[in-house]
Amino acid sequence: MFSVLQDLGWFFRREKRRYTIGLVVLIIAGIVELLPPRLLGSAIDEIVRSTITTASLIKYIAMIIALLLLIYWITYIWMRSLFGGSNLVERLLRTRFMNHLLTLTPSFFERNRTGDLMARATNDIRAVSVTVGFGMLTLVDSTIFFAVVLLAMGFLVSWKLTLAAVLPLPLIAVAMVIYGRAIHDRYTLAQDAFGDMNDQVLESVSGVRVIRAYVQERLDEKRFGAITDDVYRKNMAVARVDSFFEPTIRFCVGLSYIIGLTYGIYLVLRNQITLGDLVSFNMYLGMIVWPMFAIGELINVMQRGGASLERIDETLNAVPDVRDPDHTVAVSEPGMIEFNNVTFRYPSSSIDNLTGISLSLSKGETLGVVGRTGSGKSTLLKQLLHEYPTGTGDIHISGVPIEKISLDRLHSWMGYVPQEQILFSKTVRENIQFGLVGASDEKILGAITTAAFRSDLDTLESGLDTLVGERGVSLSGGQKQRVSLSRAFIAEPEILILDDALSAVDARTEAQIVDNIRSQRAGKTTLISTHRLSAVEHADQIIVLDNGRIIERGTHAELLELNGWYREQYERQQVENNLG
Repeated sequence: MFSVLQDLGWFFRREKRRYTIGLVVLIIAGIVELLPPRLLGSAIDEIVRSTITTASLIKYIAMIIALLLLIYWITYIWMRSLFGGSNLVERLLRTRFMNHLLTLTPSFFERNRTGDLMARATNDIRAVSVTVGFGMLTLVDSTIFFAVVLLAMGFLVSWKLTLAAVLPLPLIAVAMVIYGRAIHDRYTLAQDAFGDMNDQVLESVSGVRVIRAYVQERLDEKRFGAITDDVYRKNMAVARVDSFFEPTIRFCVGLSYIIGLTYGIYLVLRNQITLGDLVSFNMYLGMIVWPMFAIGELINVMQRGGASLERIDETLNAVPDVRDPDHTVAVSEPGMIEFNNVTFRYPSSSIDNLTGISLSLSKGETLGVVGRTGSGKSTLLKQLLHEYPTGTGDIHISGVPIEKISLDRLHSWMGYVPQEQILFSKTVRENIQFGLVGASDEKILGAITTAAFRSDLDTLESGLDTLVGERGVSLSGGQKQRVSLSRAFIAEPEILILDDALSAVDARTEAQIVDNIRSQRAGKTTLISTHRLSAVEHADQIIVLDNGRIIERGTHAELLELNGWYREQYERQQVENNLG
């Protein structure tokens, strides 16, 4: 049960001073709280003996008030220390969690759902923060404070009465062990279900237009209702076990009160303790109620925190498929790009996605990659991003194997526009500045002009300050593509990778963008994959892929002479353009 505290040892060592102060002051607070009941018992004994005076009564009242003020002050100290630590570990874990996600490769996100990762970053981290705050409070109160109260009851009142009153306590220990195991298992299932629900909400919100277009609102409601019912059932399973904690403790505390009161009256009548002692004892017994509850809360919190930390660690312990080598080779700038008999297979694939790819691209040249859908165009371009472990064969940049180049250095050369444009829920300006942080409006407008987006900008309500909405929902497909292109252009990358990035614009706009690329990227390398052959007619070399293999290669004119797939596709597109 307490393994979660061992796993968080790094945090407690880091915040040793905070927790030393907090726990020591908490223990002092528990000891000081024992004094008012003892003073009250002494006052009652003086009343019974008729020896109390006005001066002694004022003395008792003043001492109790002073103790209450002292308790108030030291309670503030330990609460600030412990619960401040709770907020701190939440911030540290969330930062570490997010930073680690940014290091992970696409294969990790293919295996893990976004909704579940969000649940881990929110609910699970919150459960761990409760463990290091409220959990430490219940740990001290259910052990040290509990022991201090028992010692006070035994030494200051009566050991006989104390032993009799604590007879029901072993029942609590047995029940807590049983409940704790059940809480851990059920809470893990509940958190998994919460992740599923998060994922469904994300899909429904992002796909709301498709849902409405296909009139699937009622079906989506049913699907979401089934998921929320599952979350409800699993959380109710946790609540059913959780609800046993308090009744069990109250039952045992009630037995303690009955035993304490019955046996205490017997001892008073036998003159073995005074009436004041009995009153003090019952006050101590009332104080011991919280430590008994704390035992239940401790097990509950530790089991939840342990289950959540296991889920968080599962993500934090995930190792990226691609990491920097122990010894990188410094490359000042990218020169020739070479593929030497490269064969590659995705981790989730059962067949090779690229087979025997060999090509070379000199610095400043443009490569066109064409082929039917699913032929491996995107897969080929992504090899330069090094997001997946390389397969067989070699990929060199400036004569250096890509595996020996630092990932940060490699990615700093790249400008990548994928098939699916990802825009952030910010303004047009901020989305473009993502390619060059702090870029001036002059540079932004230059990139926009290159992407043939200048005329569209004037139609937007607030120009560069227009909010694009989540994933660019307020923009058309062509506008989203051109904002993404602007983001890549503004970085002026040494290697520009356009993965079917012109598919949503018309032929005239495409021609304008291609002309701008040719004129402004002289001396820099460009790779373009496309279905429209007009986008790569100007390329220095073009390769045609089919089932991950190069079946044709050459310039536009050379490929037309081959009378193969390229010529057939080119003529078909020319006919379509003429008919259009």
